[in-house]
Amino acid sequence: MNLETWEMLSYMVTVIGLPLAIFVFVYEQRKERDSEEEEVYQLLSDNYQDFLKVALENPDLRLFSAEMTPQLTGEQRERMYIIFNMLVSLFERAYLLLYEEKMSDKQLRRWRSWEDYMREWCQREDFRAALGEQLRGEDPDFVRYLQGLVSESGTRA
Repeated sequence: MNLETWEMLSYMVTVIGLPLAIFVFVYEQRKERDSEEEEVYQLLSDNYQDFLKVALENPDLRLFSAEMTPQLTGEQRERMYIIFNMLVSLFERAYLLLYEEKMSDKQLRRWRSWEDYMREWCQREDFRAALGEQLRGEDPDFVRYLQGLVSESGTRA
């Protein structure tokens, strides 16, 4: 092999190999990011399923009723407060990890499932009544977002 052949091969690597390597790198990075986002979404979903189990273990609180649960004892009010605290914490975590101003279609689909959960809970009187206390100290953007959902649910009711 002479010098001209080596020079031509180096040009080929520069023209073909380098852009191909960059493309593969970017593709792998995007694939890894999608995988990480999917894992975060799955972990949050698992946490929500765990929350639902806790809610089901407390049928006397009537957490799945749209109306306010009448005449709760002090112990029941405390359990409800703790359960709602768990839920608000989970919603805030989902907001911080999944919500962005500009989202891809896949990200938007994931976020909308969480937004549906939030809307569903915001329609419950007990939850809305407890929110003032529950939102103290939470992320300001999350507080504004959830209060917007509460306003929408109040308008619909």
